Amino acid sequence: MWLVHSSPPFNAPAARRLRAALGMAPGHVAYGLRAQYGLLVAPETVMAWERGEIPPNSAELTALAGVLWCSPAELLAEPVTLREHRIARGVAPEELARRIGLEAGAYQKMEDTGRWKGNDRQSSTLAQVLGLTAAQFVTATGKQDELAELLRNAVTTRWQAYVKPLAKLLPVAKPQLERALELLHQDYQSRMVATLSWGGAGGDAGSGDAGREFLADIVDRFWGLVQEGR
Repeated sequence: MWLVHSSPPFNAPAARRLRAALGMAPGHVAYGLRAQYGLLVAPETVMAWERGEIPPNSAELTALAGVLWCSPAELLAEPVTLREHRIARGVAPEELARRIGLEAGAYQKMEDTGRWKGNDRQSSTLAQVLGLTAAQFVTATGKQDELAELLRNAVTTRWQAYVKPLAKLLPVAKPQLERALELLHQDYQSRMVATLSWGGAGGDAGSGDAGREFLADIVDRFWGLVQEGR
């Protein structure tokens, strides 16, 4: 299923602040967009961008960054999707595809659908070119649900069986991954045993609540362990 192209997450206050710092009026910005990039944008539209009423599209955002002498990333809120990270880095889709080692059309389809299908080498290059952390990579490539499912299975069964599929999914060193999984498994199992031993705390119902709460937050718990380097 294809996704509708969405505008990048525009940071309206930053645009207004950068324009003011250059001593420019909205009319000056509109003139620059037309003269330098051939974009017919009215001063009123620039003001609407800065008020957060409407966002510029990708082409307008890249041009606005040029007029304001800043990088596209400075005009964006925290990027989430693959498209948003690419725009924040100011990289054209064709250029990114070439550096990753993909056909431009194949990369564009992955970006449009939000489903990354590159191999391990391509994934590593993607993360490097876009400056993605492991957590950002998982979210940007649409693998958050898959990660959560693998982690839930790892802590409720034998964690060792999930090292290989998780290593394929994540740009995380294997020793670091193994340690995080082991600690997650120990934490989950100890909580379950402790809850059952309380007896008066609801028995199986209490155990089930504790387990569901832990599993609901498992992705955040996992990244916490990875970031701590434990």
